[in-house]
Amino acid sequence: MPKAPAKAPAPLAGAFDIEGFRTDLLNWFASCARDLPWRRTLEPYHVWLSEIMLQQTQMDRAVQYFQRFILRFPDMASLAAAHEDEVLKLWEGLGYYSRAKNLLRAARVVMSGHGGEFPTTFEAVRALPGVGPYTAGAVMSVAYNDTRPAVDANVERVLSRLLDIDRPVSEPEVKRRILAAARELLPPGQARAFNQGLMEFGALVCAPRKPDCLRCPVTRHCLAKASGTVAQRPVLSPKPSIIRVDMACGVLVTGGLVFIQKRRADDVWPGLWEFPGGVIEPGETPEQAMVREFSEETGLRVRPAGKIAVVRSSYTRYRITLHGYFCQAEPGQNPQQDHQLHEAEEARLLPPPQLKVFAFPSGHARLLSRVLTDVRLEGLLNSPD
Repeated sequence: MPKAPAKAPAPLAGAFDIEGFRTDLLNWFASCARDLPWRRTLEPYHVWLSEIMLQQTQMDRAVQYFQRFILRFPDMASLAAAHEDEVLKLWEGLGYYSRAKNLLRAARVVMSGHGGEFPTTFEAVRALPGVGPYTAGAVMSVAYNDTRPAVDANVERVLSRLLDIDRPVSEPEVKRRILAAARELLPPGQARAFNQGLMEFGALVCAPRKPDCLRCPVTRHCLAKASGTVAQRPVLSPKPSIIRVDMACGVLVTGGLVFIQKRRADDVWPGLWEFPGGVIEPGETPEQAMVREFSEETGLRVRPAGKIAVVRSSYTRYRITLHGYFCQAEPGQNPQQDHQLHEAEEARLLPPPQLKVFAFPSGHARLLSRVLTDVRLEGLLNSPD
C-alpha cells in the first residue's frame, strides 16, 4: 500500500500569542544584545560586510576579521580599488574564499553601478555578487529597518522549536513554512531589532546542542518545550560521510628563492597560492607522490631535501592530511624559465619573507609557518643548485 504523503506543518495557530512573543523577544534583546562593531554604526557597508563574514564563521572570529578589514578598507571605494591578492590575504583563515572574491566583485558593482552608494532596495542588494535571499533580507532589515524577514540557520532552529516542526528543516516545504512564520511574526517598523534579536537568541540561548531552556525568555510560547521535544528539534537530514584525503607537496628552494603557484579560477580555492602537490596514489610513499606531482604540475624534476611537517585541515566534508617536503631542482634545469603550468594560472619564485604577503589554503598556510621557522631553510637558500 503506498505511503500517504506527509502533511505540511500547520500555520501559526490562531491561539499563538504573536504579540506576546514579539514583546518577550524584543525586551530580551534590548537587555542582552552583544556589543558588535557593525551595530554601533549600522552603516550598510558595515552590515553587509559583517553578514558575508558571518556565513560559516563563528561570531568571535568574524569580529576579529571585521575589525582588521575595516582598518584596511574603511569604505566601499577603498575595497573596490584593492588587488584581489590583498583581499584574499586579509581573508586568510576564514575559509570559503569565494566570499572574499564576491566582496571585491560586489564593491566594484556598487562603485560602477550605484555611484559608490550601497543599494537601498532588496532587489538591488540581492543582485550583488555573493548575496542570497537571507543576506539581502538581513542587510535591508538591519541597515534600513526594512520590514523583511531574515532566516538563517539560527532562525530555522528557533522557529522549528517554537512551532515544534517534526520534519527536516532542509525540505523546501518546511523552509517555506519557516519563512512564512518569520514573516508573520515580524513586527512592522521593528525589523532591525526583531531580526537581530531572533538571530542573537538562536546564538546565545536556543543553541544547537544545549539550548538554555531555563533562561529562555520565550519559553511560554515554545511548542517543543510544551511537548518535550526540544532535543529532537530541529529535525536534521543525515550528514554526508567524511572523506579523508592524503596529499603531498613540495617546497622548492632554488637560487635563494621559493617556488609557489596560484590556483586556477575554476579550481578548489581559486586565486589562492600553494606549493605544488596532489593526492598520494595507492602504493606510493608521500615522498614519491611529491616528486611525481611536482613534475606533473610544473614540468620540473625535483629531488627531496627533507620532510618539513604533516599538517591537517578541513574543507567541507574533506579531511586533508598534507605531507610537506623541502625539495631542490634536479641538475640542468632553470626553474625560473623551465617551469610549465599545468594545474595553475601563475607561478612566482620569491624570497621567503615575501611569501607572507600571499594567501594560502589553510593546510599550506600552516606548512608555510613551519617552513619560515625551519632551521634548514637558510642552508637550502644558500645551497648551490
